Amino acid sequence: MPRFMQRLQAAGWCLPPALTLGLGLKGLHPWLPGLSCPLRALTGVPCPTCFLTRATSAALIGQWPTAVRLHAFGPLVAVALVWWSITAIRQRRFLPRQLSGGPLAAASVVLVVYWLGRLVVTFGLGWRTFPAFPSG
Repeated sequence: MPRFMQRLQAAGWCLPPALTLGLGLKGLHPWLPGLSCPLRALTGVPCPTCFLTRATSAALIGQWPTAVRLHAFGPLVAVALVWWSITAIRQRRFLPRQLSGGPLAAASVVLVVYWLGRLVVTFGLGWRTFPAFPSG
């Protein structure tokens, strides 16, 4: 393996804290650039993670009501990111030793069910469950 790849692999544990810090900064400074949802841009339908980045950023800076209003999973993802960051720093590993696929799969199923519920309520009943989309 090339030396660069070895160094990159050895430094992988820095990515979770960097991601958490970046999302915290995005919460403090919302004007920082971000990515738009490609599914929403193509179809007009929000994806399961639409507004999750903003919700997580809001939760990381302590704006819990805003986080929950944007996406119910925002505070949960914020707590998971902080745990992942602390664990990555302690273990000097990108993926924690105790992480298993079962809880991640269950969380993914619950996320999709939450998204489908929001879609049904928004497009079926006409109630606004997604925040207003910024123009642009």
